[in-house]
Amino acid sequence: MWSNPRYHRMEGSMERSKIEKKLHKALDKERFCHTMGVMYTAASLAMAHGCDMEQALLAGLLHDCAKCIPNDKKLELCKKHHIEITRAEERSPFLLHAKLGAWYARKKYHIKDPDILHAIAVHTTGVPGMNLLDKIIYIADYIEPNRNKAPDLEQVRAMAFVDLDRTMLHILEGTLSYLEEGRGEIDPLTAETGTYFRELCNGQKARDKEESL
Repeated sequence: MWSNPRYHRMEGSMERSKIEKKLHKALDKERFCHTMGVMYTAASLAMAHGCDMEQALLAGLLHDCAKCIPNDKKLELCKKHHIEITRAEERSPFLLHAKLGAWYARKKYHIKDPDILHAIAVHTTGVPGMNLLDKIIYIADYIEPNRNKAPDLEQVRAMAFVDLDRTMLHILEGTLSYLEEGRGEIDPLTAETGTYFRELCNGQKARDKEESL
């Protein structure tokens, strides 16, 4: 059957427009501004790294769709809908907005694409073996234009358009260092993800060195 790519782009745009209107009501002003920043940053990274732009737009738009739900309600909803809760999430329920957000994206916003749902689910802690879309959403969440607290944002933003794996490692190491100073609890999955990207980047460095000899 003949398929017009332009039609599918228009259809995706209409779907995003409907979701955007719902989110405008569901999120507070600051969170909605952040959401739009992540969506457009994700699209830019997708263009730079050869990822599907429509997937990046939708995942960016919905990544924080459960963020403004009170923490006790997050716990309640996860238990009700049989969403796994780790010990770290039990103690820091704000982390659950990613998993719960993936559930909301599927049930409330009718997203069926498993790659989009996975990118939403892992955008807070990360996970070893993250795919291209996962990394784009994780990084876009950190570097979007409304972010201004990290001291090295200018460097990270430039790096993100060159090497996603090195950018992931840089962000994760900074996050883990921050948490190790006693400013929050370290989720074991974040630590595992940091180890994964450290080994991945070190392996790439070793290969580059061998090739240059």
